Amino acid sequence: MQERRMNTFDPPAAAPRGIWPKSMLSARIAKFRELGLLGFIILLSIGVQLRNPSFLTLENINDMATNTAILGILAVGMMLVIVTRGIDLSIGATLALSGMIAAQTVSAFPEIPPVAVLLIGTVTGLVSGIVIGFLVSKIGILPIIATLGMMNIFRGLTFWTSGGKWVSAHQMPVDFKAIATGKLFGINNLIVIAIIIYVIAYYFVNHTRTGRQIYAVGSNPDSAVISGINRDKILWLVYSIMGGLSGLAGVLWVSKFASAQGDTASGYELSVIAACVLGGVSIAGGSGKISGIILGSVLLGILNNALPLINISAFWQTGIQGAIILAAVLINAIVKRGVDRNHLMRRKI
Repeated sequence: MQERRMNTFDPPAAAPRGIWPKSMLSARIAKFRELGLLGFIILLSIGVQLRNPSFLTLENINDMATNTAILGILAVGMMLVIVTRGIDLSIGATLALSGMIAAQTVSAFPEIPPVAVLLIGTVTGLVSGIVIGFLVSKIGILPIIATLGMMNIFRGLTFWTSGGKWVSAHQMPVDFKAIATGKLFGINNLIVIAIIIYVIAYYFVNHTRTGRQIYAVGSNPDSAVISGINRDKILWLVYSIMGGLSGLAGVLWVSKFASAQGDTASGYELSVIAACVLGGVSIAGGSGKISGIILGSVLLGILNNALPLINISAFWQTGIQGAIILAAVLINAIVKRGVDRNHLMRRKI
């Protein structure tokens, strides 16, 4: 009688005790992670609504969506960077630099079209991203070191270009401020821009060759290189995209708050990273979805809006957000470990 070979299609009884159920459970958690996050958002919203009936009003929902739009835009670029096993700590400084240059431009030339200002800010951020991409891909500097160094350089350039001064609301033309306050078909412009970026990003990562190569580089860099993928080109690309989106976000930020300062968006990169982690983007690289980062951004937006409404102390608000982020990281780690175990079980022995 031939010896029977065990594979993944054997019943659970054929697997070692305790391994199969855990791996199957982890695989299911990985598959329905976004559904679980959506369920948590719904339950959280219901709970807050019971405490404060003004939470789910149309006006408050519109405010949350508007306030979350810039975070969501930046999360798209950060997701691509993290998928390649990188990180970008400079986006807050890039945002501030681009926003300051845009604010100074409209202050000196009030008649300049808003589209041109958006282009100026985006190009400023793009150049910043290209520099970081060069340091990471060509020079070989670790992403966390390269972006940390450039963060300080960009922040210094922001103070240098402004002379340490602010650009306030009365120095900005109405058309510029209308970029963030205006509406298209009854929807705030920030939300419209965020939706457009989501659609483009979704198509890019799911239906283009370059999008698939980004995930290949993050999943296994060595195999990606052997298969003919230009790893340096991909890394350069994702940091350039991150920079361009940071530049765009800088213009939107300054338009929304009608103020440009040297310390604008200081530490904001941590919120963007948190949105990605909450959305299921793996810090280990190779995993992340647009729908996930949308949900992660929405959850952070709800927390920022809801906690003050239910009279949670500002000191506790930060702690609660940190606990939720830590829980998301732990769940992702457990899921990844289980999925890896499940893949190992599928191999014939």
